[in-house]
Amino acid sequence: MGQRLDVYDKMPPAMKNYLSLYGWHFSKKMCEWAVSKMEVENKTTKQKEKLVPIKKEEVEELLKKYGIKLEKDAGYDCVYVANMAKADYYKSSITDESRLALFLKDYIDDPDGYDGLPFTRFYADCIGSGTPIMWDDML
Repeated sequence: MGQRLDVYDKMPPAMKNYLSLYGWHFSKKMCEWAVSKMEVENKTTKQKEKLVPIKKEEVEELLKKYGIKLEKDAGYDCVYVANMAKADYYKSSITDESRLALFLKDYIDDPDGYDGLPFTRFYADCIGSGTPIMWDDML
């Protein structure tokens, strides 16, 4: 794989500070903020509701329960992915918790993935949706 193309972008100083500390990975604070923005559709009322988040310990227990070991996980990446999957796919294409655990393995350890994939995709979503990240608040 080649070099990331965003190395040529002008980044805010606080973003550079964040990346120098965590790389293209979720810190606990960044993950909590990102997850706090997630919504899920109530299947009964068809209304959007705040996601009840999955905590890091719960993700670790889930993976252990199904004998899954993540090889490429870093920081809070798997916690973000678990919550993203719960918000967007759970009880639909991800039918139960065993499939959620397998999804985490597939997403985090994607053979043609790259270092920092979950955070990079999250950042792209923020750009696409016009959601600013207050980088100073994440340090």
